[in-house]
Amino acid sequence: MDGVNSGPAQAVSPSAGSSCLPAALAEPAVVFERERSRLFAVAYRMLGSAAEAEDVVQEAYLRWQRADRGQVAVPGAWLARTVVNLCLNVLDSARLRRERYVGPWLPEPVLTADGALGPLESAERRESVSFALLVLLERLTPAERAVFVLREAFGYPHAQIAEVLELSEDNSRQLLRRARSRVGEPQARFEATWEQRRRMVEEFLRAAGDGDVAGLEELLTQDVVAWADGGGRVSAARRPVLGPSKVARLVAGLVLKAPPGLRVEIVEVNGEPAMVALLRSRVLGVLVPEFAHQGIVGLRNVLNPRKLEFFGRQWSGRPTA
Repeated sequence: MDGVNSGPAQAVSPSAGSSCLPAALAEPAVVFERERSRLFAVAYRMLGSAAEAEDVVQEAYLRWQRADRGQVAVPGAWLARTVVNLCLNVLDSARLRRERYVGPWLPEPVLTADGALGPLESAERRESVSFALLVLLERLTPAERAVFVLREAFGYPHAQIAEVLELSEDNSRQLLRRARSRVGEPQARFEATWEQRRRMVEEFLRAAGDGDVAGLEELLTQDVVAWADGGGRVSAARRPVLGPSKVARLVAGLVLKAPPGLRVEIVEVNGEPAMVALLRSRVLGVLVPEFAHQGIVGLRNVLNPRKLEFFGRQWSGRPTA
């Protein structure tokens, strides 16, 4: 496997630092930086939160600095186990917070064109970071989610999952079966190219800007659903909006209420073309569509300012043409 899909036992070459030293005894920051992007990708899929994933990765680094690295045979495996266990602790405490969350809970958006969540060149890899899947993963227990992410997103064999989670291989397989059952059968993928999906978003944006409700309806499926995550911090619908007519009117109404100077750009978010609402250089919202053969089947609008902090830092630091 390559890049983000490498398993924990394949993580770091022993050549770091002096060729006479084991990898774990090389400069700890050097060893850790080689693993950082993979660790963040694991933590984000586990948590659905970029901010919490950053915190977990930072805590893993602090533990790595304090560890007896001479006893660590494979740094990547040690770090993966540390990150997953930290994520399990976060998920245990997050469940109650999310039950009390105001309105729909959505994941935090991440710009992915630069590989922030690993290579997403296939439909399966894009699906592993999609809002649709991350929302479904909220149904799982922390252990089920860990097994599902490690197996489905990163291709870890059950022997390695069992080692990371300190359980038996049979238990790992059982947790995966249970997780798949709770997530449900995957829907048939929309195998259009990224450019074709982007053109659909461009048509959607054009119709919204023109106030063309009928045009918007034509781009939406009959079972389309729109969610808005304001977290009680900004004005947002607290219930899902269902059906093409209601969703089209909702979108047209949002455009009419937009503040002067607002602009919208289309960029890759969680592997899909999405719309970013900007007022000058400030990110006000990220609207992530979900695509089907018949059109746009879902719209997930992240408006909670706290959930846009990581995305905002990405946006301000991205290279411009």
